[in-house]
Amino acid sequence: MEIRVLRYFLAVVREENITKAAEVLHITQPTLSRQLALLEEEVGAKLFHRGTRKIALTDAGTLLRRRAEEIIDLSDKTIQELSAQEEQVEGVIRIGAGELGAMARIAELCGSFREKYPRVRFDFNTATADVVKEQIERGNLDVGVLLEPVSMEKFEYIRLAGRERWIVLMRGDDPLAQCEAIRAEQLESLPLVLPRRLHVQGELANWFGERFGRLNVAYTGNLTTNIALLVQKGYGYAIVVEGSLPFVEGSGLAVRPLSPPLAASVAFAWKREQPMNTVMAKFIEHAKCFLSMEQA
Repeated sequence: MEIRVLRYFLAVVREENITKAAEVLHITQPTLSRQLALLEEEVGAKLFHRGTRKIALTDAGTLLRRRAEEIIDLSDKTIQELSAQEEQVEGVIRIGAGELGAMARIAELCGSFREKYPRVRFDFNTATADVVKEQIERGNLDVGVLLEPVSMEKFEYIRLAGRERWIVLMRGDDPLAQCEAIRAEQLESLPLVLPRRLHVQGELANWFGERFGRLNVAYTGNLTTNIALLVQKGYGYAIVVEGSLPFVEGSGLAVRPLSPPLAASVAFAWKREQPMNTVMAKFIEHAKCFLSMEQA
């Protein structure tokens, strides 16, 4: 399966029309159609439903699109790394992270690195720790800022100073907003919005104890900005990390800590024993020095 043909395939997906895709690619329509037919023959599956005006992907085509995008991205990244001059510190560092208070420190880390190497660019991807971890393993991200618990067997990491506190997000006019902190028994019968991550749900299960199996879990989610909308409409009470609250400031919502308190550590992590280009090697070296200062 050639990279060139995958680019052809993705162009057809974007244009939803073979003729238009051929114009974009500057090749003839028969040539493109032949390449697509050969691709379907190679993968052993039909990739398109061909309509009169536009084409749509089959289930197999949808799967190939996801994989093709990952392959093309990884190919482009590899070419960029190999073509970089050894003496020239420039390139892109891809960072994955959740909505965390720890990102304030990571922003300072990136800013200080760009002061030394202004030709370096950072690309941020917001996702849960499980997704970020998977993308690092695949080579689609370079480093991650991971809310624990998360398996770190394949990673080297620096555990950041401070911890992310879990809190309850509710409407400002809710009676529970009169409390200084929220206990497990107060949440047992209420509609809840919980984090999607199973590892985090395990931590919450320990905190709730035997009540966890009786909870009314109405929604799960991974981004506080979306979760806050459910809370704002009165559809539930969300348990989120306090560091994500800047994303919902001014929404009229109230925040109360859990009682007893529940907090999680955060790790700055990268894949163990992976070959590094000059930019990444210098960034990790800089991060070790920069982040160790806050732990001293």
